Amino acid sequence: MTFETIETDRLILQKMDSKTMNQIFETKSENEIKNILGITSEEEFARHKKIYQYGYESYNQKMMNFKIIHKQSSQVIGNCGFHTWNPQHCRAEIGYDLNSDEFKNKGYMKETLKKVIEFGFREMKLNRIEALIDENNTPSRKLLDHFGFTKEGIVRGHYLVDGIFEDSVLYSLLKYEYERK
Repeated sequence: MTFETIETDRLILQKMDSKTMNQIFETKSENEIKNILGITSEEEFARHKKIYQYGYESYNQKMMNFKIIHKQSSQVIGNCGFHTWNPQHCRAEIGYDLNSDEFKNKGYMKETLKKVIEFGFREMKLNRIEALIDENNTPSRKLLDHFGFTKEGIVRGHYLVDGIFEDSVLYSLLKYEYERK
């Protein structure tokens, strides 16, 4: 299976769009899927399988994700990409995650986001990138601040976590803001 990639100094970002994800789940075994996606737990596999079963795309909403691969070790260390992508209105929500604490505070996500944000504005023709984070997630807030995202407000009762509805803080970056940096 061939993947479109973007490279940084230390990372390879493998494009995993909905077509690719469907192909993986339709043609590969559970172990192959885990290996391709860098899944390390049964819970994570179950989450990905559920997303696949519900469909990576719905009416007017798509996804574009990238696996983050550490060049030196060839290890999948996380993912970053766009979900809730609405092409008609040129906007998408960005999400990102590193698989383990051992990869945090080393600049990997900053390196990744630089390329993924650029891809969003240039290749996906986005005008607006949104990010929703927990208000106590200081590393994520600092990352969004670094790239010039603007805090817009609180989205109340936005996520259901362990049976409790939690708020999210909404940030956005518009194309013209990105271009003037």
